[in-house]
Amino acid sequence: MGRAFEFRKGRKMKRWDRMAKAFTRLGKEIAIAVKTGGPIPETNPRLRVAMQNAKGVNMPKDRIEAAIKRASSKDEKDFTEIVYEGYGQYGVAILAECATDNTTRTVANIRMYFSKGHGALGKTGSLDFIFDRKGVFKLSPENINLDDLELELIDFGLEDIFQDEEGIFIYTKFEDFGMMQKALEERNLNVINQELQRIPNTLVELGEAEEEAVMKLVELIEEDDDVQAVYHNMK
Repeated sequence: MGRAFEFRKGRKMKRWDRMAKAFTRLGKEIAIAVKTGGPIPETNPRLRVAMQNAKGVNMPKDRIEAAIKRASSKDEKDFTEIVYEGYGQYGVAILAECATDNTTRTVANIRMYFSKGHGALGKTGSLDFIFDRKGVFKLSPENINLDDLELELIDFGLEDIFQDEEGIFIYTKFEDFGMMQKALEERNLNVINQELQRIPNTLVELGEAEEEAVMKLVELIEEDDDVQAVYHNMK
């Protein structure tokens, strides 16, 4: 079968790994949403968001329902949401959002990753001046006039809107996320994904070799089961 087959097999395995990681991450998000706001999507906006995002990555319906059912049980473990911040090589800021049932294990792992990547774990809040927290919505572009939609959504916290080959993207301030979510729901728009992201306001430009070295650390952190998302400020 040769090297071409092995290459295709390797790519397929990576896709499966990413999908499994996405399902795990969204399963935790569903569990946290249920624990904090109850199992009924109609009265729990965070759960509606988690379910929508799970559908967006083709998470099976029965798996979504099972995650809700497990989280509704009193015996199901609780997850603590915690953010770890630090610097990798060459002054690159790295922030990891985690959801864990054992903070001692998680912080030990994150500290180890930074150490392996020749970086250092910092204090909570130390990167607040680098990252802005934004609401980001991804919409299917079918039957949408971008100019009309922009005018409609300005009063609901719209900061930026643009379209590329993947879809339509809408950005809001952190505090306007819920208002925009409601506005999009009321218009029955096809929202593929909606989440709060950390957007860097200053960027570090590196050469190819330096960037590759930092990305090894980013990927190492991303692979941890307790990590929900990783952000950096490399250009």
